[in-house]
Amino acid sequence: MTDAKDTSAKPAGKPSRPRTGVARSASRLGAVQALYQMDIGGSELADVLADYGSGRIGVQFDDGQCGEADYGFLKAIVEGVVRDQLLIDKKVNECLGEGWTLARLEATSRAILRAGGFELLFRDDVPPKVTISEYVEVAKAFFSGSEPGFVNASLDAMARKRHPEEM
Repeated sequence: MTDAKDTSAKPAGKPSRPRTGVARSASRLGAVQALYQMDIGGSELADVLADYGSGRIGVQFDDGQCGEADYGFLKAIVEGVVRDQLLIDKKVNECLGEGWTLARLEATSRAILRAGGFELLFRDDVPPKVTISEYVEVAKAFFSGSEPGFVNASLDAMARKRHPEEM
């Protein structure tokens, strides 16, 4: 196992920056945590973003750090979900199984589907299959049961409606 601080493979004089994929994965996890915090704790958007921006709240999985987050990407997801939540909730509800609504789901599942829904609806720079895969991995960080499959099915249904040519 390689030490995360090992710089021997880096060219001299080059600053260390997080890899984009890892940073975006960490951002998605952080965005879900922030949305959960806002939903359950009633925290304000500005306060949550200030906590994540200051580094006081770490973005991590239960078994340790997942990498340094791209704060700009995390902020874009959280702000986008808050700004467009009514539309996102409507589109997510249309993709849930009969009798299911976001209101019936546990708060973490709601946060995951809202963040994934935001990316599918508003982030054309991210391929839908990447978005789905990333949020299934986020779901796996929180759940060991059927929830990751539920997230996969729900986001896949949304992607097929929004991006049928890419699915």
